[in-house]
Amino acid sequence: MMDYRNEPHGMFFMIDNKSFYASVESAARGLNPLRSVIVVMSEADNTGSGLVLAASPMAKKLFGISNVSRQYEVPDDPRILVVPPRMNLYIQENLKINKIFREYVADNDLFPYSIDESILDMTKSWRLFGPTPEIVARRIQLRIRRELGLYTTVGIGENPVQAKLALDLQAKHDHELIGRLTYETFPEKIWPITNLEKVWSIGHRTAAHLQRLGIHSMRDLAMVNPYELRAEMGMIGAQLFALAWGIDRSHLHELRPAKEKSWSNSQVLPRDYKVQQEIELVIREIGQQTTSRMRHHRQQAGCVSLSIGFARVGEADDGRSGFHHSCRIDPTDSAQTIIAALLRLFRQHWEGQSIRNIGVGLSRLNASRGLQLDIFQDPHRQIKDERFDRVIDELRDKFGKTAVIPASSLMPGGTMLRRAALVGGHNGGNSFD
Repeated sequence: MMDYRNEPHGMFFMIDNKSFYASVESAARGLNPLRSVIVVMSEADNTGSGLVLAASPMAKKLFGISNVSRQYEVPDDPRILVVPPRMNLYIQENLKINKIFREYVADNDLFPYSIDESILDMTKSWRLFGPTPEIVARRIQLRIRRELGLYTTVGIGENPVQAKLALDLQAKHDHELIGRLTYETFPEKIWPITNLEKVWSIGHRTAAHLQRLGIHSMRDLAMVNPYELRAEMGMIGAQLFALAWGIDRSHLHELRPAKEKSWSNSQVLPRDYKVQQEIELVIREIGQQTTSRMRHHRQQAGCVSLSIGFARVGEADDGRSGFHHSCRIDPTDSAQTIIAALLRLFRQHWEGQSIRNIGVGLSRLNASRGLQLDIFQDPHRQIKDERFDRVIDELRDKFGKTAVIPASSLMPGGTMLRRAALVGGHNGGNSFD
């Protein structure tokens, strides 16, 4: 057996909001999230017939609706309440939940994992709130249920990975919606698992690779020679071996966001675009938005890239589904310069195909140190353009993204206004209503 004496022994809670979007919609209507039959359906233009973003537990149970179902797969049944997403409302509820969490842990011990999951390092504080971790978890659950009307599941572990596995593999199937793993109980509760894809961080391809190596269960994974596994699968092999033993030596307090090495933005268009003027309009909009994000971080780009996805595979004579090209430019944060480079790339490589996807990337970043004049261009024009970009940024920061928009965005094909109302690509609803 593994000697765990030198492994970190903490107390971590991984808390998940059950069917979050659907639960928020249920609570907003005074319904029980576990009993209501609600489907949150995005009908954004680029989803085609509509896409299910969330389904309540009862909708999943009664009708087999999943979070990736299409609109046509949802039965026409009067018991099903289909509602549009309200992303701003979900963000607001997430902030309320994390505010409650901050009453149990310090700010630097709270780690939001996603909009519906958070990690709480309760190592220093759990004893202040109850005699056992399970009782503390239950009190947090009841607090959220009482104040917000939402149900939560809690995974408890001695490290973050144990808490995550306890959440996914135990809590979601427990009557109290609480699961707990320790180094001592890990082999008994996790090793019998044979469906490796159920285990966090093991995807379909990784599971298939393990199967080819004769690894058919978490027990097999724990008993494999770790050096041979690493030789076969690289660093991932070492991580999987640690996972099989419930070992996680990460220090969440030391994690830092990765330094941005590029900026990118892409868009699935609401329909097939065939008119060059309309396609170039969207390229301008995306280029301007991406450049503005980069300027906010006081950076300049020395490379511009453009990705184009065709509406139909094989539309090009050579069977391509699109193209991706880039070009070097003198480092700049000028929207005009970057957009001009994007349009050159498009005109060089587009051959009249219908377009459904457009992406823009800015890379080879450097810190912005002010305007570097190009001796081959009018200096007064360059200074004017630079000031123009700054003023536009300031106005949008103060009054919102749609405070100033190009008149061209009102023309057929423009998407800026429509996308400004979206949050995470979906309807934001009335702001924080």
